[in-house]
Amino acid sequence: MLYVDIPTQAEISSLLAARGEGCVSIYLETTPLTQQIDAARTRLKHLVGDAVAQLTDGGAAKRAVWPIEEQLHDLVDDDAFWRMQANSLALFVTADTLRSYRLPSRLTETVQVADRFHLKPLLRVLSMPQHAFVLALAENEVRVVELLGDHPAQELRVPDLPKDAASVAGTANVNSRSYSGRLGAGEGQKHHLRQFCRSIDHALRGVLAGRSEPLIVAAAEPLLSLYRSVNTYPHLAEQAIGTSPVRLSPHDLGAQARTIIDAINAKMVVDFGTLYAMRENEGRATTQLALAARAATFGAVDTLLVDMDSVQPGRVDETTGEIDLATEESSLSYGVVDEIAGRVLAQGGRVLAVRRHEIPQQAELAAILRYAV
Repeated sequence: MLYVDIPTQAEISSLLAARGEGCVSIYLETTPLTQQIDAARTRLKHLVGDAVAQLTDGGAAKRAVWPIEEQLHDLVDDDAFWRMQANSLALFVTADTLRSYRLPSRLTETVQVADRFHLKPLLRVLSMPQHAFVLALAENEVRVVELLGDHPAQELRVPDLPKDAASVAGTANVNSRSYSGRLGAGEGQKHHLRQFCRSIDHALRGVLAGRSEPLIVAAAEPLLSLYRSVNTYPHLAEQAIGTSPVRLSPHDLGAQARTIIDAINAKMVVDFGTLYAMRENEGRATTQLALAARAATFGAVDTLLVDMDSVQPGRVDETTGEIDLATEESSLSYGVVDEIAGRVLAQGGRVLAVRRHEIPQQAELAAILRYAV
């Protein structure tokens, strides 16, 4: 089983705002297979050594270093923690706190030490989802299937999820042609099915509240349209599995849903490229680090595409946005692109973390501006 902790927007905001003498960010690949997890634990021990070396080389006092080292070694030795993992682990550590997130995506291993956290890899998980839910909806059965990364789809137990349409309607058969008040024949059937869909939507609120993953519906008409008409979850996918799911296994549903997820993610990148080309002609788009940093500092960036893997060390002036690049990573610098992304998010902009080849001109970043700078 894949155990996942996806950070909420409030948690992301808190991590973005964190400042301190030694903020350690560690990303490493893990596995949900408990019998193979020792390799990740051993790897973390080496990464702890790298973090301590960066802190020491940067002149951090021992009283600031040892609490960080102690918390990380305690985590390495926590057998219960390592029994429940996903595909990657993100750790954010200061002398006072350690926050961990188990993630479905496979992220590139890195250790960053600065006066703020390195969050760009984490943004990939949030902006390009590989985690989704499938609502398999038919008149006589309802199932909810969860997809996590490239692992097998699994059916979820959802409290208060209705068994079928007839049980919600309180009748033996929603297709009955008997009349009740104004409801008869086809009109009565649609009424009962819409009532059924509304009951499902209500049950899903307990599972989906505060989430942002896509909800993909697998249903035939008229249930597909009826569910869309009563849905209250804001991240319902436009594309659906438009067939009856009765004979489809969780594996089959997962395979079709992954195609939809890939299409959602690809469309975001394509839409960005189309708008970027339009805004570039208007002087409202750039791939230049210096210009993007100034624009982000003054709240002028609407949408930012960033390379999730590269790290360009340096610093960005807090008030002017001027960049001072460094030749090598150290605790006295941080990822410049990471900092630009943080400022965009803090100003209400949108950040998509992608691979370098998906960015216009294959640059480190590409920004669409709210106005010319």
